[in-house]
Amino acid sequence: MSEQTSGAEAPARNGGRILVDALRGHGVDTIFGVPGESALPVFDALHDAEAGIRFIVCRHEANAANMAEADAKLRGEPGVCIVSRGPGAMHAAIAVHTAFQDSTPLVLIVGQVPRGHRGREAFQEMDYTKVFGDTTKWSAEITDPARIPEMVSRAFSVAMSGRRGPVVLAIPEDVLSEGCRVSDAGRYCATEPAPLPEAVAAFHRMLSEAARPMIVVGGSGWDDAACEGLAAFARANDLPVAAAFRAQDLLDNRSDHYVGDLSFGTNPALARRVMEADLIVAIGDRLGEVPTRGYTLLEAPVPKQALVHVFPGAEELGRVYQARLPIHSGAGPFMRAISALPPVADPRWREWRAGARRDYLAYSTPAGINAPLDVAKAVAHVREAVADDAIIANGAGNYAIWLHRYFRYARRGTQLAPKSGAMGYGFPAAVAAKLHHPERPVIVFAGDGDFQMASADFITAARYRLPIVVVLVNNGLYGSIRMHQERHFPGRPSGTDLENPDFVAFAKACGGHGELVERDADFPDALGRALRADVPTILELRVDPRRLTPDMVIDTA
Repeated sequence: MSEQTSGAEAPARNGGRILVDALRGHGVDTIFGVPGESALPVFDALHDAEAGIRFIVCRHEANAANMAEADAKLRGEPGVCIVSRGPGAMHAAIAVHTAFQDSTPLVLIVGQVPRGHRGREAFQEMDYTKVFGDTTKWSAEITDPARIPEMVSRAFSVAMSGRRGPVVLAIPEDVLSEGCRVSDAGRYCATEPAPLPEAVAAFHRMLSEAARPMIVVGGSGWDDAACEGLAAFARANDLPVAAAFRAQDLLDNRSDHYVGDLSFGTNPALARRVMEADLIVAIGDRLGEVPTRGYTLLEAPVPKQALVHVFPGAEELGRVYQARLPIHSGAGPFMRAISALPPVADPRWREWRAGARRDYLAYSTPAGINAPLDVAKAVAHVREAVADDAIIANGAGNYAIWLHRYFRYARRGTQLAPKSGAMGYGFPAAVAAKLHHPERPVIVFAGDGDFQMASADFITAARYRLPIVVVLVNNGLYGSIRMHQERHFPGRPSGTDLENPDFVAFAKACGGHGELVERDADFPDALGRALRADVPTILELRVDPRRLTPDMVIDTA
């Protein structure tokens, strides 16, 4: 519909059709979800080919919402999920939390009870503005079909402005059924703050005066140009660059300037260098609990290191850390602004940077262990076997320590992982990745407990014939919790043992492929077969449950 068409001239449509047209107008081509009776007019509108939107039918709302969140990470635009009221919304809440902590633009649409039933605790009724009030940038209920274009436009704008994040829209079923005449809105226009010239000049002075600087990059809002600018600035000034938690794909890990990640299992040598630095330049990252190791690498509220904090959300600047130089800017505008700066002449930190790189190479090279199967070697083989554009997804669990330590990411958009630390994220994220990039290899690293939180939608991957490879690290434990138990209550495991199904049989029962791997020598061929398959594959790696991290082995004797 033309943007100039007045509401009176617009054809009559019900709310479901208005909503689908509004989403298409904002560039949405895929919606993830589980159908529910409270949104039947939406599914009816999606039935028609002219809707131009494919609906991915999922088996669980948590997986559907995680797919939408991952889709947003990959595209740099809001991902969309639709779920039914009550239980559907609560299942999807996990992805809303991830989107909030990961600064991901997500739009969750929830069917609601009819307007006349509101306030009576009707069947599955909830007040979503209250339920999601603390985990969204905005949550609202649309009570008039004529306001759907306006509210959807606002949802997309809010999700993409400043620090990106999730928005929840609840729509009563009678609003979706009611007809009206209303014009469509134009496509949303995202805004992004840029640094003031005087802030850029102050940054350059601080960098020129430093002896041990460290760049820390993370957050959302990065694009290829911003990452190229980061690489060029680091080369020109011979700077060390550390990745914040699960932001390792912002700089090619093969670069001499990449010095590791600030995650769980951080290289102790890198942690020391962060503490010894005299200048920290944090670009795009909030500097939360994980990259600061419980707010100890940088003391709050005033770090010992001079801090330049570049962040797109003004509300975050000064919230935990009092930066010497706070800069309200997105990563892209900041990188464009500093690209014009002259390189620092003969920087004093050349050996500092070189030493940090040597530390990283030593820490990320598998040393080998006395065991039939070494996860570190499997990770390193995957790194060598796949192209630079392969997408690697994971959820939460100690197995991810091996992945983050030994895999070397080559380019932006190849790491899909939840900064929220949510289990069950990796597989649905991989589904979204394969749907968006069918030409690229997509590999999931998952733990046995982690995968089983999302395993229902392995069937979805088989249905859509998505050849995803799941490298399933099976130690029969909730390993990360067992690790904490051993640290606090050694020799007294409780509630962390798992009795698992036959994962190979499960994969085949769903219409996929599965193989059991118990020796290092068998993994390369198994991976090759999985990468050539035209269906999703589970490669089950049976590993020693006593080895909880690359460096921690418990004695059960």
